[in-house]
Amino acid sequence: MTSSPTPPPVPSRPPGTRGALRRLRARGRDEAHRSASPLELFFDLCFVVAVAQAGIELVHSVAEGHAGQGILDYAMVFFALWWAWMNFTWFASAYDNDDALYRVVTLVQIAGVLVLAAGVSRAFEDHEYLVVWLGYAIMRVAMAAQWLRAARAAEGPERTTALRYAGGVLACQVGWLGLLFLPEGARPWWFLVMALLEMCVPPFAERDYSTSWHPRHIAERYGLFTIIVLGETIAAATIAVKSGIDENDALGELLPIAAGGLLVIFAAWWIYFVVPIHGHLRTNRQAFLWGYGHYLVFASAAAIGAGLEVAVEQTVGKAHISTLAASAAVTLPTALYLLTVWALHSRHFKRGITQQLVLPTTALLVICCTFLGHWAVFAAGVVCALSVAVGEILATRLTARESGPATRAG
Repeated sequence: MTSSPTPPPVPSRPPGTRGALRRLRARGRDEAHRSASPLELFFDLCFVVAVAQAGIELVHSVAEGHAGQGILDYAMVFFALWWAWMNFTWFASAYDNDDALYRVVTLVQIAGVLVLAAGVSRAFEDHEYLVVWLGYAIMRVAMAAQWLRAARAAEGPERTTALRYAGGVLACQVGWLGLLFLPEGARPWWFLVMALLEMCVPPFAERDYSTSWHPRHIAERYGLFTIIVLGETIAAATIAVKSGIDENDALGELLPIAAGGLLVIFAAWWIYFVVPIHGHLRTNRQAFLWGYGHYLVFASAAAIGAGLEVAVEQTVGKAHISTLAASAAVTLPTALYLLTVWALHSRHFKRGITQQLVLPTTALLVICCTFLGHWAVFAAGVVCALSVAVGEILATRLTARESGPATRAG
């Protein structure tokens, strides 16, 4: 994507002002104290319901020995969730006026994701995508309506951008009908084509005009969704461990998985939030590549929880897979998470080869933990915790070296 000039700032509306219907004008990037709204937080929580459903079905597929098909189905369903969430997030950052109509259309999108969630099990078990398509269509048509409303209040290049967004969203929605009518073997390839077309809409729409998304607001929105997904991961893993203890009296066998899983998730949170990323989001190219990369961040974070559930089920004899496969269900998404966060976040703030190698080396060691049998998850958790400690030590030493000469000079 090429960078386009940032639009002139639009004066921020006074706090607390909200009417039943106002023109949907762009907000300014100069707004101070811009933060996520209660509606956005509600939006995120409802989306996690669908994420949880996808995770549950992924657990069933992997536990039954159908990991390949389960991962493919998970990738397809999760793309629909992530893409709809991401499109709303960037639109809201630029245009949220919080009037009654904006709220109603956003609630329609929430209804759409709940419809999609209701169809997740059919998509996994029967490869029937009608309900998933319907839920996605509700979200995307509502999103197009928001862009058309923004176009009505805009003029010039901004209006053109809004109309391109609306047209692209609707055209892609028609294309997704192929999942309902194409033969089952052709659907993954059609999904790939449509996913690429969907991701081409923003660069096409904004090639002449950059919408006025707010860097701090965007960074906060992504961070909050990461926290919610990690929270869902903890909840799913906790329920799995509790069920295993209650039904099989397997506290001794499950304790290493519980401890290791908790260390993995704690480290995942620490690593993501150790640096303030908003300063890196200066142009469309930087920000959109960063935003697109979060597909892997969110999907892998949710998959860690599914992997922990699989490890628990395998330990108590419910999963028809080997210990190696159950361990890989945790270690592989953990390694993917570490590498993706390093690529999107950490590498921009690390100095020197030693700091740069911490997370890639940790990911490699986590993969090696896969072969440690029943101690694999615990070992992976210890490795992740140690990587946090090493990263903090290196950062502290660097700060001390840099501040030493300045202190002596002062």
